[in-house]
Amino acid sequence: MSTVDGTGVATEMGPARVSEPVPTGTGVVTEAGPAHVSQSDSTGTGAVRETGSARVAEPVSAGTGSGVEAGSARVPGAPAAERRPVIPAGAGERTPASRPPGAARAWLRMLGSEAGLTFRRPRNVAVLAVLGLIPVLIGVVMRLFAEPLTAGGADGPGNGGAIFAQITGNGLFLTFAALSVLVQLMLPVAVAVVAGDAIAGEAGAGTLRYLLTAPAGRTRLLAVKYGNAVLFCLAAVSVIAVSSLVVGLALFPIGPITLLSGTTIPFMEGLLRIGLVVLYVTAGMAALAAVALALSTLTEVAIGAIATTVVAVIVVQVLSVIPQLSWLHPYLLTQWWNGFDGVLRDPVATEEMGQGLLVFAAYTAIFGSIAWARFGGKDITS
Repeated sequence: MSTVDGTGVATEMGPARVSEPVPTGTGVVTEAGPAHVSQSDSTGTGAVRETGSARVAEPVSAGTGSGVEAGSARVPGAPAAERRPVIPAGAGERTPASRPPGAARAWLRMLGSEAGLTFRRPRNVAVLAVLGLIPVLIGVVMRLFAEPLTAGGADGPGNGGAIFAQITGNGLFLTFAALSVLVQLMLPVAVAVVAGDAIAGEAGAGTLRYLLTAPAGRTRLLAVKYGNAVLFCLAAVSVIAVSSLVVGLALFPIGPITLLSGTTIPFMEGLLRIGLVVLYVTAGMAALAAVALALSTLTEVAIGAIATTVVAVIVVQVLSVIPQLSWLHPYLLTQWWNGFDGVLRDPVATEEMGQGLLVFAAYTAIFGSIAWARFGGKDITS
């Protein structure tokens, strides 16, 4: 008998016994007829299976001692203390990279992915390009026909005549004029295209149920869709404002601004007021996005939700010009979209603009709740 340095087991083949090294742990015995062969166990433990006259040692997983029984023989495993795996120091500690992301971080990641898809779609890019070209068209027309338009009543809310009359004297007024035109129809159409497609488009394409298989939840998915629509609203209004500023600087004089109330303010303060206008119009479009999102949860046809939103905007605008319905006008969403002309007065008409913001918030809360209630209990079949 020869023994190899380290831990070994014996192999008997007839009268001879040969010692073989064991790679890891302890060995167990295999018997086949008159001979028994010791085999190594990969985990440091072994269990014996007996079939007929042969006993075969098989490896078992690390843990508490156990035996594999076949027939009438049962061999217990090695003691638990011998088979317990060695855990490296610090292996059980959770590193920052292994910690699950928080809810806010996961929501922002989903929002970034959704926004990337939205702003890469050729249709949405074309819509933004058209919105950016309208101020160029207005500026060129006003430059070619330099005679000012009739000022009309400058005190009425939503009256854009006085704003147009000021463009040739100061290019900053082109921003206010472009927004007063586009906020009536083209900007709502652009918002309806994105918000109306949010849920209905996914359902129509058959991808909505796959989105819900991820551990995101319906409420979070709906919030991401609405947040993406608000980002598009801000991008659309900003494109109009930036395009108007560039064209106004290129075609018309720039300097201190004479407001509709007759007060003159510095150029930089005029830029700050343009920023307020952008935020106000974005809030109005975000309220419309909530309406379109609610309609999007009611159908699986995106064009249906988009068309319904646009038709609703047109109907409400018709109602807002009927004098006999003056009692209804303060509750109409479109009635407050042109309320941003309050920044062209000194002091700023904060009361009127504040009422408009309250109306926007009310529409967002009501139609957002409708969208959540419908989408939360909806059977997703596509």
